[in-house]
Amino acid sequence: MRPLTADDPEDIGGHRLLARLGAGGMGVVYLARGAGGALVALKVIRAEHAADPAFRARFRREVAAVRGLSGRWLVPVVAADAEARSPWLATEFVPGPALAEAVDGHGALPVAAVRVLGSRLAEALTAVHAAGLVHRDVKPANVLLGLDGPRLIDFGIALAAGATALTAPDAVVGTPGFLAPEQARARAAEVGPPSDVFSLGCVLAYAASGRRPFGTGHAAAVLFRTVHEDPDLTDVPAALRPLIERCLAKDPARRPTAARLRAALQDPRTGPARNTGSDAGGAGDWLPPAVLRLVAERSARALDVPAPRRVPVRPTDEETAAGSRPAAPAGDRAPARRRVLALGSAAASVLALGGGTAAYLTVGRGSGGGPPVYTLGFQADLTGAGGTDGVAQERGARLAVAHHNARAGGGFRLALDTYDDRGDPARARQAAERFTGAAVSAVLGPDTVPAALAAAPRYQSAHTAMVLISVDDPRLDDERLRTVRVTRAPEQFLAIPLTAYLTSVRPVDRTAVLDDRAAGRVGSELVGALTQDPPNGGTTRVYSVPAGSDDFTPAVRAALAERAQAVVFTGTAAERAVRCARALAAAGFTGPRLGTWHLMRPAFLRGAAAAARGWVFGAPFTDPGSVSGAFRSAHRAAYGTAPGRWAPEAYDAVGLVARALASLDGPAGATPGAVAERLSDLTLQGLAKTLRFTAGSPRSIDGRQDGAYFLYRADGDAFRFLGRYDRLTRRE
Repeated sequence: MRPLTADDPEDIGGHRLLARLGAGGMGVVYLARGAGGALVALKVIRAEHAADPAFRARFRREVAAVRGLSGRWLVPVVAADAEARSPWLATEFVPGPALAEAVDGHGALPVAAVRVLGSRLAEALTAVHAAGLVHRDVKPANVLLGLDGPRLIDFGIALAAGATALTAPDAVVGTPGFLAPEQARARAAEVGPPSDVFSLGCVLAYAASGRRPFGTGHAAAVLFRTVHEDPDLTDVPAALRPLIERCLAKDPARRPTAARLRAALQDPRTGPARNTGSDAGGAGDWLPPAVLRLVAERSARALDVPAPRRVPVRPTDEETAAGSRPAAPAGDRAPARRRVLALGSAAASVLALGGGTAAYLTVGRGSGGGPPVYTLGFQADLTGAGGTDGVAQERGARLAVAHHNARAGGGFRLALDTYDDRGDPARARQAAERFTGAAVSAVLGPDTVPAALAAAPRYQSAHTAMVLISVDDPRLDDERLRTVRVTRAPEQFLAIPLTAYLTSVRPVDRTAVLDDRAAGRVGSELVGALTQDPPNGGTTRVYSVPAGSDDFTPAVRAALAERAQAVVFTGTAAERAVRCARALAAAGFTGPRLGTWHLMRPAFLRGAAAAARGWVFGAPFTDPGSVSGAFRSAHRAAYGTAPGRWAPEAYDAVGLVARALASLDGPAGATPGAVAERLSDLTLQGLAKTLRFTAGSPRSIDGRQDGAYFLYRADGDAFRFLGRYDRLTRRE
């Protein structure tokens, strides 16, 4: 239990909050006391989930379903409010440790204890299934141990049997390593009570052997083994192995029901279950002594509620320098973003750091003399205007760190420390001071030009690589900024994919360029490139629109009067692109209309409506949903959503730095300066594209190489990915 902070409310739904029990991707869990004095575990759903109508509908439906559950080994829901601004639910508080903590800390359980554990959890599932529900997330972390027996908790993703899940069609729901094959394949229609039995079989194999039956490592690899390989039950005692094997049958029809499993797990020495619902073992004697002591310790600790220590709402100067940010209003808080990501054993764990003091895994040997751990810094706008792209990059980087650490024989591990600079130059400089002071191996980001320009000099003075994922600006191509490494294709070559489209896919002889003078450098570079190298060897004519004018009709009429076959718009503002699109539509022009990735925002699709349909855009980023099925599955397993724009590129940036570290001579040779130099000598075949620096451009990848740019087309309410510009044909 942790003390409440100034961010936490004092009361929720008539429950007085006492302490924090934990936090995760779905919300924050508090220890609270109800009006009658009973302790409850109260989960508050995070604002970003609560704002999703589909999520709220599912939460409302599932709360109604689980409130009707009853069973000795279930933790009942005692109160809930699905209509609150931040929905919440409260369950009885169970002070015991999770099964995962007990097994990880004290080893496998004896056969008799596993029988009791399994029979009582099977009894709990029998009640769940009788109510027409499927739990869908039976795992060691959702099994709490009490003196009298286990308790099955967390019905946060429970589903009514036969209902349609309100999740994305390809969403993997549950926890890799404890999922049934039909869940791993994201076949929601096939998920039912047998899926819970499979998960319980995984839990029992883990409890009996101390090992996961489908191994550990990257989520996608675990899912693959679950679907295609037999479980590893080598260390499961022979007395339990046949029954667990039946639970882990790939075919759901071959698995026992929860009721039959309970009967089969009855210890032969105790006879059939009595009407009281008890089975092998009495209160307090079903667990080994070491685990009993752990249960007793947790029960005693529940009586020692932390004092309500409240940290200041506004950070001190020291905290501000360390990266803390002021608290947001209650109910509107985003998840904390200052994190260190490290891997224990072979499974990733994210540690949320509180307070204003930065925490690092320093370069050196891991715990117990293990491999060295290198910390990478990550700074981006996570909560400001560009927060969507920043969060997507952070998540992509985390997955790459987890994937690296799960790989056997890697030689070293990675950790990721994140700083939210909000796109603000002053905060960007603070991030640079903090990261360079801690001697991180390299820094990913920032993701805005002002922040990058502000931070670059500090990283240069500390000889630390600043690896940019989504930012490019000619001011960063400065001889004094020798540690800047740009992994995206340069802005100056954005004409390449547009020219390729009008040459290979929709060949034209006459191209009109609507030069939006409000676009500044980006627009002028596009004009220059298209006039110097016209598409398809034809002609290019330029029609300018002053920065102070909102009327695109005169330029459109002039272009069409000269029989333009295609139109390229150079602007970067969505609202101006909307006016251009409407002017073209009003003039009846239906030929190719092209723009750049700067316009690929919902505001353009909404504002232009039907006039946006068919527009084609050149972009320096790939479609995150098309790079790899394993990447998509791992991202959904970790965050519950599809990957966002720039996530694959962030994943690749981590891979590039990891390759540089691997090529150096251990911690002594892997100084930040050595990493920065080595990055320019490497080539990485990434998820998104090949990262290759050249002698003529050692600080940024060659934008003229194949696969550096991609094309999209506006289609209804989305931008449809067409593919790499150099691989498209007229069949497009």
